[in-house]
Amino acid sequence: MTTSIDTTLPVLDDAGRAALFTDARTANTFADRPVSDETLSAVWDLAKWPPTAANTQPLRVVFVRTEEGKRRLLPLLAEGNRHKTEAAPAVAILAVDLDFHEFVPKTFPARAEMKDSFEASGREGREPMARFNAALQIGYFLLAARAHGLATGPMAGFDADAVTAEFLPGGRERALLVVNLGHPGENPWHPRLPRLDEAEVVRWA
Repeated sequence: MTTSIDTTLPVLDDAGRAALFTDARTANTFADRPVSDETLSAVWDLAKWPPTAANTQPLRVVFVRTEEGKRRLLPLLAEGNRHKTEAAPAVAILAVDLDFHEFVPKTFPARAEMKDSFEASGREGREPMARFNAALQIGYFLLAARAHGLATGPMAGFDADAVTAEFLPGGRERALLVVNLGHPGENPWHPRLPRLDEAEVVRWA
């Protein structure tokens, strides 16, 4: 006797698609409303699930929550980003772990020997793969934050070397992006900028 398995994937409704995509914006102001540690942990618990190559999971996160942490971070940001980061109730420093291979026996036990191959390639050899997959995970992280009702403000305007030295000492991790997290404040959104048309982007073969 055979048992049929339903392989139909669920479809997000319009509200879900809007929250993650069509209404999603970069927040530039934040309300004076806290974000709990439990919510931030839940964001990561969701963001960790989508795929990376060989399940390597090289993204690392530092949540900056305290006034002392903000004092350390703010001078390392571009001047135009400091005010909104100061107002955000939480900030995530998203980084790449260049020694991600040390976790391969745990994350990909069927191919635990890959750890030795990555080790032999050195950090220079591992870095392109690490950065590519960390970038994938950054996208997942932003969607996970939105799925938990948080506005996000990703920023590349910061001194990456200085942030790395201040918050990620040890040499194995490097800061890639700083993301403000919270609930939108007064006039949080800039006008929506246009997107490219399908004909400008998509080809069929």
